[in-house]
Amino acid sequence: MFYHLLKYVLLGPLLRLLFRPRIEGLEHVPSSGAAIVAGNHLSFSDHFLMPAVLKRRITFLAKAEYFTGPGLKGRLTAFFFHSAGQIPVDRSGKEAGQAAIREGLGVLDKGELLGIYPEGTRSHDGRLYKGKVGVAVMALKAGVPVIPCAMIGTFEAQPPGKKIPRIHPVVIRFGKPLDFSRYAGMENEKAVLRAATDEIMYAILTLSGQEYVDQYAAVAKAEDAEREAETGRRFPRMPLS
Repeated sequence: MFYHLLKYVLLGPLLRLLFRPRIEGLEHVPSSGAAIVAGNHLSFSDHFLMPAVLKRRITFLAKAEYFTGPGLKGRLTAFFFHSAGQIPVDRSGKEAGQAAIREGLGVLDKGELLGIYPEGTRSHDGRLYKGKVGVAVMALKAGVPVIPCAMIGTFEAQPPGKKIPRIHPVVIRFGKPLDFSRYAGMENEKAVLRAATDEIMYAILTLSGQEYVDQYAAVAKAEDAEREAETGRRFPRMPLS
């Protein structure tokens, strides 16, 4: 109930009014049945803008830190994400990744839409990074299509570290569903998972027009932070075209 209250009464209309997002390719999202929507992740705003424009409910795998923050702010954030039906994911370690896959498959088993950011974290500089193979594992095990999605303009509206978003044009672009039925029964083959994940990331790249980096976002973020600490200067974020 809280999910629909947010989407149709409290938050959705406000987001549409402020950002006036242009939606492209919404017809590619199936009106029923299980599917994965895999998108780039540029901003905290992504969590709200994509669900606001979809006709169906979508459940995201959200980082566990959103559910465990301290103080009043942390409790309110946890309440918000729990009430909106989002699933906490511990991103540390191999076993944590397996738990996230189990939770995602549970959503798909119910015939629902699952939202996931294959990069695993927000881009710190606006570029698109290498995808983690969990999205391919779930697509192959559940036998569901993957709809690529590109968020464009949300990085400029609310880059990492900015609490209050600025008004900026936003485009949300959905691509044609990707069918991986040719890989049925091969979800334990590393080469297959890498190939399927790279196909998903290429589809997102084609939709978004971002610069691509063949490196995991968390690794690149840590390396940039280390260089900043050593040199004492901040590396500029990349603007999006």
